[in-house]
Parts: sequence; C-alpha cells; structure tokens
Amino acid sequence: RIDPRHKRRFKMSNDEQTPPTDEASAETGLNGMDLIIDGWFHERGVLWPGQAMSLQVKKVLEHRRSDFQDILVFESTHHGNVLVLDGVIQVTERDEFAYQEMIAHLPLNAHPCPKKVLVIGGGDGGVLREIAKHDCVEKIVLCEIDGGVIETSKKYLPKMACGYDDPRVTVVVGDGAKFMNENQDSFDVIITDSSDPVGPASVLFEEPFYISMHRSLREGGIVCTQGECVFLHVDLIRPLVKAISTTFS
Repeated sequence: RIDPRHKRRFKMSNDEQTPPTDEASAETGLNGMDLIIDGWFHERGVLWPGQAMSLQVKKVLEHRRSDFQDILVFESTHHGNVLVLDGVIQVTERDEFAYQEMIAHLPLNAHPCPKKVLVIGGGDGGVLREIAKHDCVEKIVLCEIDGGVIETSKKYLPKMACGYDDPRVTVVVGDGAKFMNENQDSFDVIITDSSDPVGPASVLFEEPFYISMHRSLREGGIVCTQGECVFLHVDLIRPLVKAISTTFS
C-alpha cells in the first residue's frame, strides 16, 4: 500500500472556526480559495485527525470548478506547483516522484512481462510517466473521470503530464469501474491512483470495485492501489483486506 501523504479540506483562521465536514463541502461546493489564509494554503481533513498540512503560496495559477470537483493550482514558495482537488493536496512538484515511482515500479517489476497496463485515476500524468519507462509495456490505458484534471495538469504540471506524450498511451475520460466491467481479462497490471475514500471516491475502497479489477486482469495479473496510511487507517484497511482475501491470492 502506498502512503497517500505524498499524494494528497478546510479553512483555518485565528478564531479557530470549525472546518466544514466533507459532507457539507460536497453539498455547498467547496471553494479552494477559502483555504488560503494570510498567504498560506491550509489542509485539514477527517482522515488525518490531529494533523494539518500548510504550504506557503507564492501565486495562484488557476482556480475553477470542473463537473466533479474544485480544482486549485498554486505556485508555492518551496515545493513548486501544487495541485489541490476539493481542498486536498494531491501532488507537489518537489516530492511527487516518491509516490509515482513506488506505485508504478513495484507492480511492473513484480510482473514477469507486463504488456498491457491500466491506470484508474492518475489524471496528473505522473504514473503514466513512470510506466512509460518500461520498454516491455506495449499499451497503457488511463481512465480518469475528470477531464479537467488532465487539462490542468498538462498546463501547470508539465514534468508529470509528459507521460501523456508517449504513443502507447490511450486516454479514456469516464468511470473506471464501468470501463473495467467492459474490458475483462484485458490487463497485466492495474494501478489505481485514487484520491482519499471520502465522498464519491469511497467506492474505490469497497469490495465491488476490487472485484471489477480482478475481472479485468489477465491470468497472473497484478493490482496496485493507493491504500491510505497503515498507521492511521487500519479501520479502513482491515475490513477491505478481509473482504477481498478470497478473490486475490
């Protein structure tokens, strides 16, 4: 499992106001700009109790709302450009490699000859970049539900989005589970580069999604997913591992 702290909702202020819940954010439409206070972006989330993540903002590069989520990109003072989705830091240019390399190279090197690889999510392109380093891979499919993330990453995260330039890459903008159900026995490796299990992304951490992945694998195929933090999220991880233990050996 990959610790998502390298891959990463809430306003902080001196009067210690209570941050909105994730449910409230989904209903009202979180505004990422509200999380920039006194020149600093602040992230606090229900999945990280007792913790906060703050980065100093040099310049806001883009802020908009796609059909699915709030998208914010800012240039930080020390971590390069930063991509934030629904108030949650996804990547910074300074340390994104630590996440991308682990989630891509481990399953690809564990498979004897991975020819077809599927990436669910990963719209920033970083996982594609790492997969493309493997000459044995003949086809790479990325299925990302939010085309806005792809567009934004190509514009502001070029060192990651360069993965899209590889001729072996096919991009599908749509639902990952639906795509896998329509493409069974198709892939040697499936990598799920998802956001945290809050709101719509929570289904990516449930048994039906893992069954869809299993059906989309070829014989001997390998799945690698963003699996949260083993130090904080055992209550999420343990029941999932138990539920899928009979499906995956």
